[in-house]
Amino acid sequence: MTLRLDVPREIALHSASEIVVEAWNSFDEARPQQPPIGSHLRTLLTAALPETPTGVLEVLEDARRALDQSIAQPRPRYFAFVASSGLEVGVLGDLLAACFDANMAVWAAAATEIEDQAIRWVAEFLGYPAGAGAFTSGGTVSNMTALAAARERAVPGSRRDGLGSVSPTVYCSDEAHYSIERAAELLGIGSSNVRSMPIDADRRLVPEAVATAIRDDRAAGRTPIAVIATAGTTLTGACDPIEALADVCADAGVWLHVDGAYGLPAATTPSAGQLFAGLDRADSVTLDAHKWLYLPKACGVLLVRNRADLAQAFSHEEAYIPHERSGHMVDITLEYSRPFRALKLWLAFRAHGAQAFRDAVEDNLRQARLLYDLVVAHDSLEPLCGPPPLSIVPFRYLGSGGDVNAENARLVRALQDDGRVWVAPATIDEKVGLRPCFVNFRTTDNDVRALVDIAVELGS
Repeated sequence: MTLRLDVPREIALHSASEIVVEAWNSFDEARPQQPPIGSHLRTLLTAALPETPTGVLEVLEDARRALDQSIAQPRPRYFAFVASSGLEVGVLGDLLAACFDANMAVWAAAATEIEDQAIRWVAEFLGYPAGAGAFTSGGTVSNMTALAAARERAVPGSRRDGLGSVSPTVYCSDEAHYSIERAAELLGIGSSNVRSMPIDADRRLVPEAVATAIRDDRAAGRTPIAVIATAGTTLTGACDPIEALADVCADAGVWLHVDGAYGLPAATTPSAGQLFAGLDRADSVTLDAHKWLYLPKACGVLLVRNRADLAQAFSHEEAYIPHERSGHMVDITLEYSRPFRALKLWLAFRAHGAQAFRDAVEDNLRQARLLYDLVVAHDSLEPLCGPPPLSIVPFRYLGSGGDVNAENARLVRALQDDGRVWVAPATIDEKVGLRPCFVNFRTTDNDVRALVDIAVELGS
């Protein structure tokens, strides 16, 4: 037995590349439906563990079938969640990174230099004065990493000694991402100590409420850990007022983290940039390049003002970590086994230039405004929020006067079964509706109009 392919490597690679090219071509335009899982694949998926080999070309063909019959986020009418759209050069970057498989936990020569440069480029792109940063699997790990640094600053030694008798608190809006609560649970802060604060009419965290809560908590003997400003909530795309929250945190001496996993690329655009005023004052920021910078998953980015904050939270000495060189990423990150995620972003900035990304994000913002206008103008539809601050546009079908929530739940399922567009449901202020999000460089205005037409057709 050997772990060698049964055909020349060039032939296997050519077969795989044909699958990729076929997929890329199919992503250029919407297809009429989502194909069902076929009988061949159904049979294959019930098979036991293979003890003998199957030819690699046959295996790759089965993979092609499986992928074609899976929900592919890069398709131009995939509007659910906040999706990656699989930028082509990013796919190539993943192939190359996986092939060379650099160990990014420790110094990896040129690969480490590329990661450092990519961090600097992201910081420059956003206008954030980063002292350090890291590539992560996404916003959940990035947020937890930032909160670990904030916890260590607020309660020095807590990474080793625990929080003891300290009563910690974290402050965020009612509509902050669940990863904040999850991070609090894993870091020993406790999700019950995450203050879900009031939001205003624009669904933004109220700075005065945060200031009052910090003051009251300190008077009660509690220890504030961090304030989380969400730069683009997952539900509606609302952006918390970063500048005002930075004032609150500066006055109180509390860490300010900006969770911009979804929305932060819009900070670089003419039409939405003002929503992110004060970003440069945050202690840490999160961005998922596999969301609105169009790269394939996973490519999260965490930036911090001061490298020492991450080092104090994560650095350690172990016999199996060579310390003859300084600056190992394992000393400022949560992960040990770290793939070379930075390569695809480095390639993307070089292949396309930063302005192309600004333009693509601006185009998605314009498409969101187009959908909002189409919904407002249609007698059978209504928006669930005001004009979109970013690229999420929740709306609902008004139906025939019955249970509108039930009709919209049915409509979402009908749209998914139909397969011409793909959307997810959302409940906003107890109203069930559709929650399309535009984060795909392939999406066109015709795709936006098709969403309205198909929703009305299937809702009728």
